Amino acid sequence: MARYTDAVCRLCRREGVKLFLKGDRCYTDKCAMVRRPYAPGQHGQRRKKVSEFGLQLREKQKARRYYGILETQFATYFDMANRKQGVTGTNLLQILESRLDNVVYRLGLGNSRPEARQLVLHGHFTVNGRKVNIPSYLLKTGDVVAVADSSKASSKFKELAELSASKNIPTFLDYNSEKLEGKVVGECAREEVGIPLEEHLIVELYSK
Repeated sequence: MARYTDAVCRLCRREGVKLFLKGDRCYTDKCAMVRRPYAPGQHGQRRKKVSEFGLQLREKQKARRYYGILETQFATYFDMANRKQGVTGTNLLQILESRLDNVVYRLGLGNSRPEARQLVLHGHFTVNGRKVNIPSYLLKTGDVVAVADSSKASSKFKELAELSASKNIPTFLDYNSEKLEGKVVGECAREEVGIPLEEHLIVELYSK
């Protein structure tokens, strides 16, 4: 399975915004965006004039890296969003938010999206009672995501259970911290997407 394996802090610095790819570290002074808040590379501190295309590309890259998706799959999601009724940009964000690894993260059952992705790959979660180990699995309204019974006793999920009880869970999810399960009760509202993103620029980029 193809995925990005290089230093993730470079991605935040390149986009100029925290993408919260390293969990708790992103909230400390060790965060790369605190220590070196400029683009990586030899010329990272130079001021650059950004074209209209450059702005559109950066928004697409920011969204793609935020959710940990490679180019081909992101383009597929855009096609899905474009075919749906409604605003294409909002549709795209709702599709991205419905990914299993993202929902696991939003429920507080992973400290970051990369960690949530890894936990899903290792078979620690079920969807509607059946084990699913595909991070890109798209959830629908009514689906129930739960920690597998075989994983609930592990120290990792005991720790996450304590942390998730105090997290701000988005309204499109209904979370039961005692059962370590969450239910998708609707689609993610635009204002609940966690990063400053101008999705209309992504639509303009793909519409050329």
